[in-house]
Amino acid sequence: MTTGDPLALWRSNPFFVLEVATDATPTDVERAGQRLLALLTVGSANVQTYPTPLGPATRDAEQIRQALAALRDPEQRVLHELWASVIPAGGQASANGNAGPWEEAERALGWSALWAR
Repeated sequence: MTTGDPLALWRSNPFFVLEVATDATPTDVERAGQRLLALLTVGSANVQTYPTPLGPATRDAEQIRQALAALRDPEQRVLHELWASVIPAGGQASANGNAGPWEEAERALGWSALWAR
């Protein structure tokens, strides 16, 4: 029995691997994949890691090819879109300073200032 990363499948979501939005066109997806493959080929260190809501992850050429293949299939793409849009509690949205609807409402009502005291 291995004790691998239980969230590895989520970290390897094709949208995260290719660093494209879930509403990216097929052309945008292909361009991103080809750009990443080219950068890996020339040895760019920046392209070896990518951000996910669960923290940074590493990628290689095979993972990029698999991500491209997954997003070419409409059924797989829909599933990956759903999982890419889920943000874990305390995940990337709060780390980037993007307020959720409740935080924005509190700020609009002036309640955030009360909690900051």
